[in-house]
Amino acid sequence: MAKPAQGAKYRGSIHDFPDFDPSQDAETLYNAMKGFGSDKEAILELITSRSNRQRQEICQNYKSLYGKDLIADLKYELTGKFERLIVGLMRPPAYGDAKEMKDAISGIGTDEKCLIEILASRTNEQIHQLVAAYKDAYERDLEADVIGDTSGHFRKMLVVLLQGTREEDDVVSEDLVQQDVQDLYEAGELKWGTDEAQFIYILGNRSKQHLRLVFDEYLKTTGKPIEASIRGELSGDFEKLMLAVVKCIRSTPEYFAERLFKAMKGLGTRDNTLIRIMVSRSELDMLDIREIFRTKYEKSLYSMIKNDTSGEYKKALLKLCGGDDDAAGQFFPEAAQVAYQMWELSAVARVELKGTVHPARDFNPDADAKALRKAMKGLGTDEDTIINIITHRSNAQRQQIRQAFKSHFGRDLMADLKSEISGDLARLILGLMMPPAHYDAKQLKKAMEGAGTDEQALIEILATRTNAEIRAINEAYKEDYHKSLEDALSSDTSGHFKRILISLATGNREEGGEDRERAREDAQVAAEILEIADTSSGDKSSLETRFMMILCTRSYQHLRRVFQEFVKMTNYDVEHTIKKEMSGDVRDAFVAIVQSVKNKPLFFADKLYKSMKGAGTDEKTLTRIMVSRSEIDLLNIRREFIEKYDKSLHQAIEGDTSGDFLKALLAICGGED
Repeated sequence: MAKPAQGAKYRGSIHDFPDFDPSQDAETLYNAMKGFGSDKEAILELITSRSNRQRQEICQNYKSLYGKDLIADLKYELTGKFERLIVGLMRPPAYGDAKEMKDAISGIGTDEKCLIEILASRTNEQIHQLVAAYKDAYERDLEADVIGDTSGHFRKMLVVLLQGTREEDDVVSEDLVQQDVQDLYEAGELKWGTDEAQFIYILGNRSKQHLRLVFDEYLKTTGKPIEASIRGELSGDFEKLMLAVVKCIRSTPEYFAERLFKAMKGLGTRDNTLIRIMVSRSELDMLDIREIFRTKYEKSLYSMIKNDTSGEYKKALLKLCGGDDDAAGQFFPEAAQVAYQMWELSAVARVELKGTVHPARDFNPDADAKALRKAMKGLGTDEDTIINIITHRSNAQRQQIRQAFKSHFGRDLMADLKSEISGDLARLILGLMMPPAHYDAKQLKKAMEGAGTDEQALIEILATRTNAEIRAINEAYKEDYHKSLEDALSSDTSGHFKRILISLATGNREEGGEDRERAREDAQVAAEILEIADTSSGDKSSLETRFMMILCTRSYQHLRRVFQEFVKMTNYDVEHTIKKEMSGDVRDAFVAIVQSVKNKPLFFADKLYKSMKGAGTDEKTLTRIMVSRSEIDLLNIRREFIEKYDKSLHQAIEGDTSGDFLKALLAICGGED
């Protein structure tokens, strides 16, 4: 069994079996495979409850007792994914990695993701053992095979990692940290082109402790995380490899939690990835992976495996998982640390927001007005021209086109568009033609009219707009509907939810920096209202009012510090605690505020993903976000989308919409990532 570092707690899910008898186990397996058919239940029960060291002893005893190779017999008796999993468990870890590397580079095409996962995540010792096992098993040199199957900077970095020479000294030189930050900055952001050799040398050789400090200092110096620079400066498999290295430096268990989630989400399961990780981490850090998985994805690894797999394969995976964290419902120290680091990242990052729709060069509103009139005149409508003009002009330019259309033809462009196009395309094009504040006002009005209220639309708009945007919405609402937004919200909502929305609709959020002492006080209020504090400093009603005021009126910068103090104080993340302790629209509103503070582009990326996943598309949400964010941060949203869901926003739209609506959405999306 893998031994933890001296003084460290064992974090694997598989342990040595007590009262272990390898001869008895060998006999049990022999009997399970004897005769017609095999007893798969007995096989999985025995193999998943023995450590890897014990399985090697069973193999030796099997050979001694029956003169047969146990792995060969298991391969013969079992099939499919279950066979791959059980056989994977029978190999010593280094030989398991060697087999994965061999499969990844042999045959047609290379499995780059497998190469990246193994070489980015293994320790020096594990790399040395892998190289030796590969030589022993295949009588070939692993480095030579990798060189023969890869190319460019990707190959260079793989070769560096294959040396297994990452520094392991925990003593860090502050001067060297500053030098590395400067060298990385000059190699990427400050250079015309990129000096990839600097990235390879520093990320491939420096110790984990050193690099964590480099990443922290890089963020403070440049205002952006190292990941953002890597995405901007590198590309292809090389970019993916460097991002994987950074993730493993920050937290190897978090890297694997993310890989497991991506292996099981959406249609189909990436079984090779699932098997490889569950086998290779079962005696290393499976408990840490489970904790972080539950924190990041709000469900246990156990429950996701249970819902995504079947049969003996599922039973064996669940045994390796070792337990269901949803049952306990608790937060964990490792996960709390990840949450704290995430808030730290959110607090100091200065992300440049970028839209995908920009003012057209050589803009001629008269020519555009005439082209649009021509596209709508006579029989039939030229939708392509309408889409091309309107999606490639900024909102300010569209207003000039409206004016020019009126001046030339004495007609209302909006009215003409309404009569010529229909359905989803009409809602999208007409939305783009409206000034942003008037568009938001209309979306709020629609959310409140008729039977039932669209609470999610109200929350999305009011929880994410800036003070200036909220003030403009209030004016537009009054102008368009002759009623104040506050009155409309008062008559259409009730209770705490109404108070939250009205507070957000005043546009009075503070805009200053953080106040550490006040942040600690605010975190204490949050802890008490969410019922996880040791003390109570007020009655429930007054605490609820203070909590609402904190979330609705404190500046984003201050709230980031509050949420960080909350983790320090309670060992819990505020978002997950709100989800656990609250319910209904109040919970959804508070969660939206927290997510918006944490990472607004990611909040919108999640909303877009949910609008297109599963059966049917929520066209209203899809249209509203694409229209309202197109000139603000849609490029950032695109980046968050592909990072989290492993497919581009462009691909998601392409797979979920059709016709002219699809064309217009893709034009606004602005590119394929």
